[in-house]
Amino acid sequence: MKIYKKYLTISALVALLVGAAQGVLAQSDGKVPYWASIGEKVARMRTGPSMDFPVKWVYKRKDLPVKVIARLSIWRKVEDPDGDQGWMHVRLLSVARTAVVIGSGIGSLRETPSPTARVAWRVEPGVVGRIDDCRNGWCRLDIAGRNGYIETDRLFGDEAP
Repeated sequence: MKIYKKYLTISALVALLVGAAQGVLAQSDGKVPYWASIGEKVARMRTGPSMDFPVKWVYKRKDLPVKVIARLSIWRKVEDPDGDQGWMHVRLLSVARTAVVIGSGIGSLRETPSPTARVAWRVEPGVVGRIDDCRNGWCRLDIAGRNGYIETDRLFGDEAP
């Protein structure tokens, strides 16, 4: 029984370290600017790159896209969808590609990337989803398993940073 518990403890520790290392490496090897998303349920943006700086914003929205515009050691200067800028610790960020619906009025997720395609879903501004397959002015957006194509001018998080 002691060997089993020791194995579980070591396995959990290794998994935790590997996951943390992958997140830091994935976010620290790219050139700025690049896209990231908030990877925690609660994340603090600070006025400077240290825990000594005051908190500017507290985000309570996991997967919200942010544009990383500067790096300093384990800190990333980010810009949120409203244009606010500040510093976040790298462990609060994820490399998951997400986007938030912007603009006024209800948006349409279409079955194919065409303005004449059948509307599969409707989305309000502020809805966040995972994106892939962005090209020719359209992105495939997945919102909790419901997906479709939406024009890139209705998204923050899609264009080349």
